[in-house]
Amino acid sequence: MRRAKGAAHLKGGFRLAEATAAAPEVRPLVPHLTLGETRDQDYLNGSICKNCNAKYVGPRLFCGKCSSAGPFETVRLASTGELHVFTIIHQATPYVQAPYVAAIIDLDGGGSVNTNIVGIEPKPENLKFGMKVKMFTEKVSEDKEGNSYVAYRFTPA
Repeated sequence: MRRAKGAAHLKGGFRLAEATAAAPEVRPLVPHLTLGETRDQDYLNGSICKNCNAKYVGPRLFCGKCSSAGPFETVRLASTGELHVFTIIHQATPYVQAPYVAAIIDLDGGGSVNTNIVGIEPKPENLKFGMKVKMFTEKVSEDKEGNSYVAYRFTPA
């Protein structure tokens, strides 16, 4: 028996297109961001070298401090830290609003992360080396399949 032109093939009572369509997901924008049930439960993950206790953001295969190949332990990193260095970006790609603050944050307990600081006017007089900051996460984009992408940023504490 032949199917009529345009008829969908049924498998297990579902049309094939429906059976293979995945529900939209919430995904981290970077692999070192672990998403919780709510945005307040999101955190950065990192690695500690078991030889010298150096702490890094994300997974590591090699320790830059003691030159060993591990072993490494995966750890949850702090969501607070201090401003180590910054620059104010005045020109950006067309879809990015400038000016903005790009920074390196020294996390409490170890590890450093590149990020943006938001919630403050991007002027040098508003930023101080060593100032306390805290991480938050938010949805930053969505793809054509409806998947949401979450990124982390920092704001003054």
